Amino acid sequence: MLFDILSGGDIRDIIISLVFSMPIILLALSLHETAHGYVAYKCGDNTAYNLGRLTLNPLKHIDPAGFLCMLLLGFGWAKPVPINTRNFRNSKRGMALSALAGPLANAILGLISAALLGFTMALYYHLAFSGASDFILTCISYTTILFELSAIYNLLFMAFNLIPIPPFDGSRIALVFLPPKAYFGIMRYERQIMIGLLVTLMLLSRLGFSPFSWIAYNLTDLVANPTFELFGKLFGFLA
Repeated sequence: MLFDILSGGDIRDIIISLVFSMPIILLALSLHETAHGYVAYKCGDNTAYNLGRLTLNPLKHIDPAGFLCMLLLGFGWAKPVPINTRNFRNSKRGMALSALAGPLANAILGLISAALLGFTMALYYHLAFSGASDFILTCISYTTILFELSAIYNLLFMAFNLIPIPPFDGSRIALVFLPPKAYFGIMRYERQIMIGLLVTLMLLSRLGFSPFSWIAYNLTDLVANPTFELFGKLFGFLA
């Protein structure tokens, strides 16, 4: 992510990545937490609603350390939306659905962004072959970068939060499948697991590998490439 660009020292790439990445990450984190709170509200828990957390306003959701990690390393977190499971009409079902809502919201936005990435890439080539002005091509090029970053960051955040261990959303979803005694036994070590995982991910990132980046880039390509080919054929520059 941005750490790799900073290492390269290209000031133009650093500025472009900062300008584009910051609002995308703020939206991804805010959308994630708002989705948690909204589904919890629909399942009977008003806690997030009463605290004003059902909003895309990033000031309500952003954790500074989590934001910086997301920007620099490709994984991060926001301030968790408070949920009181005792308010759910069905506690186990409500917890699983509200936990799933955040990653699902990021997945939807990420896949839509990947499709738009494929379209704007095809549009760029079409306009370039048609003799469009440099100004128009530059605008399309920056729009392509915007959609690419949106796809990657949202899919990164989705994959990161689906880890099936505490305190991630995947562990709340796993509650549906695990006996309560086993689940709460694991939850006792939530803090230690979190620290161990973050240290491992930082080490992997320094070594140039992130499993979440691998997932995000491959999912982006899975949607963007066929979309590019489809519109390439429609625009007439691909056979």
